[in-house]
Amino acid sequence: MPTRRTPASTKRMERAAGRLSTAAVARMQNELAWFPELPAEHRAAVGMVAQAGIAAFVTWLKGPKDTPLTGAVFGVAPRELARVVSLQQTVELVRITVDTVEANVAELAAPGEEQAVHDAVLRFSREVAFAAAHVYASAAEERGAWHARLRAMLIDALLRGDAPDALQARASALGWTGRSGVAVVAGAATDGDPEHVLDDAERTCRVAGLDALAGLQGDRLVLVVAADDALLPRVARIENAFGKGPVVVGPVVSDIGTARDSANAALAALRVAAAWPDAPRPVEADALLPERALDGDATATEALVNLYNALGGAGEAVRETVTTYLANGASIEATARALFLHPNTVRYRLRKAVEASGVLLTEARGAFVMEVAVVLGRLRDSR
Repeated sequence: MPTRRTPASTKRMERAAGRLSTAAVARMQNELAWFPELPAEHRAAVGMVAQAGIAAFVTWLKGPKDTPLTGAVFGVAPRELARVVSLQQTVELVRITVDTVEANVAELAAPGEEQAVHDAVLRFSREVAFAAAHVYASAAEERGAWHARLRAMLIDALLRGDAPDALQARASALGWTGRSGVAVVAGAATDGDPEHVLDDAERTCRVAGLDALAGLQGDRLVLVVAADDALLPRVARIENAFGKGPVVVGPVVSDIGTARDSANAALAALRVAAAWPDAPRPVEADALLPERALDGDATATEALVNLYNALGGAGEAVRETVTTYLANGASIEATARALFLHPNTVRYRLRKAVEASGVLLTEARGAFVMEVAVVLGRLRDSR
């Protein structure tokens, strides 16, 4: 194949390579505000890249016209340089290096070869741009794989119950800063490559304004989200990040170091969610306390016993009214007759019970929750 027909210019360029690279680095120092702030070893590495680029240009000039750039320009750079210098900054470095060479074409090109050298500089700069894009794409791919491994390790550590400091450290490595409130959301994962599932879930959360870290546990997607007062409506906006079936929101805890409590509640509720087919999506884990307790969840049992005790704290008459109300099919009139009370007195005591427990006894679901709480509370008292 024919060469680029610049033999005389190539020799001149070869002799001037060192001077050109020095001039290019000097321009970087003067024209790029961020360049002098780089550590000395990284500035030296950029100089090596510039020198390698000009040397590669000389070699490239000697070759056939269709010879592609082989990557020799960036091969001399340490791997961490791609993490320190952004792709946009690399474009600026390449531009200055190419401009430096182009500014010296008139001096370096042999008579009659000026246009050929000029054209070669332009084409070579395009090849360098493609090579830079490849370097940064490869680095991004490696970072993505490492990010996925860190996410998996964090979720595993969280569910294992690792020490809070260890969880904070793992989360910090993923760019998660301190949050005043954290909750865990769990549901079935969507089909697809695990890394893509996690990336899509985090992207969906960002669009909804939720800071989140995503992980997989088997076929379940687990999200650690920064919580606020409007958490449940915001989780409703990201339900398409999950597959079919229930989506459960664990209780809000203080920070990621204590997120295991939220994760345990969310996963325990997810296991039993099928027992409440009409549950909303998403549903709070504490809304499934009866099902969790029946499944052997000690935390849920304790929470329900506390509801029973809250009735006692409101007065024994209130608790007696509630238990009679539940035993009589949630009928105010039947309760009044059984206790020889006026129906308004029953209503008053039921309102006191709601204030004490937070459970809406006049709704079917609330009555069921309190009925299980009463059974568990009585069992605890009997022991």
